[in-house]
Amino acid sequence: MFDSHQLERATFNQLRLEVSAAEKQLAWQESEKHFSTLSRYNAYLNSLCLHSFLHYLQQWFDEESTYHPIVPNKENLPSIWGLINGTAILLSPKRIILIPKETINLEELCVPQEWVDIPKFAGDYYLAIQVHLGMDDESWLEVCGFTTHRQLKYEGQYNEKDRTYSIAVEKLVVNLTVMEVMQELEMRAEIAGIPVLPEAEAQELLQLLGNPSIYSPRLQVNVPFEKWASLLENDKWRQQLYQQRVGSSVISRNATPVTNLLNWLQNNFEAGWESVSTILNTESKNFAFAFRQRDTHVTGIFVERIKLIDLGMQLGNQSVALLLALTQEQEQKVGIKVQLHPAKGQIYLPKNVRLTLISSSGTVIQELESRSQDNFIQLPRFTCPTGKRFSIQVAINDFSITEGFAIEPQSL
Repeated sequence: MFDSHQLERATFNQLRLEVSAAEKQLAWQESEKHFSTLSRYNAYLNSLCLHSFLHYLQQWFDEESTYHPIVPNKENLPSIWGLINGTAILLSPKRIILIPKETINLEELCVPQEWVDIPKFAGDYYLAIQVHLGMDDESWLEVCGFTTHRQLKYEGQYNEKDRTYSIAVEKLVVNLTVMEVMQELEMRAEIAGIPVLPEAEAQELLQLLGNPSIYSPRLQVNVPFEKWASLLENDKWRQQLYQQRVGSSVISRNATPVTNLLNWLQNNFEAGWESVSTILNTESKNFAFAFRQRDTHVTGIFVERIKLIDLGMQLGNQSVALLLALTQEQEQKVGIKVQLHPAKGQIYLPKNVRLTLISSSGTVIQELESRSQDNFIQLPRFTCPTGKRFSIQVAINDFSITEGFAIEPQSL
């Protein structure tokens, strides 16, 4: 499969692949066909990963080599990346699954269940790929190691909530030449076939999961994995689901209201945005800790407002509180701090609530997830120049609410 002599030099340490500005631009162009933030970000990472890894392989294989990677049809990639993380390539005779994750320190390989328990999707090897996206000359991918399908099934930890198999990075094999040694062995565990859905039931599921308000259709709690898997492995149904979500997302995104934050600096506030004291106990030690450093950034007008976010049945009708604090700065910029708090009467945030900062183009800039006994979570403070827009998303499980914001002079 691999030329082990050539690969030995590259895999003595973890394999790192540099990512050029041109490659990033190409990946972003390919991701723009997706219209939800989650699917666009997922497509961007996977496109970078796929093209960089294929470029690396091409450096090792000459025209006479019998090993040529086969990738999914380009027409199928959007429908896969729009729904799950990961890409499969066939490097005869084995199937390799690339699983990218953007993080500073990759601690575990986390593989969506679809790549493990659906026969059509399952692979022999799974590569954990850490993604670092900095400035143009500081972006890279690092292959942190690999595991096998058998090891994932028998030694990996299955998380029912997010439908993933995970295994610690320490248990991965770093040197890719080991795959050459193992290629004659059976790498896959036995998995059951997926029952075929009747057409009528499939269409009902497509109608349900095509709703763009569902943050992640693969995690819909009312749809058992077996039914979801049957929908996914059918190329026609998967494409139909993807197209439904693409079309519905365009309408949904265009209808998202935008709050002009420059109005706040003139003491003009939209309905729903209240003074902090009406929702939070500002005398508590937790709140004092959360804002004890705010004065170090204040050079002009300081405004803060808060809004209750109802995540409905996902939290048993419990609400959280989204807080924005603004500082008027020089050069027509606004400093912004974003926090998520438990509503009044609650001490801790619910676990696994995600707080995400999204650019106007749909790129995920920052994302945090609450843990057990978090009094609040806070995105890193950022500045926004006049004329720019961004969004803040609060999500849990497959439900999300997005608030749009702008720094724009008031139109006449």
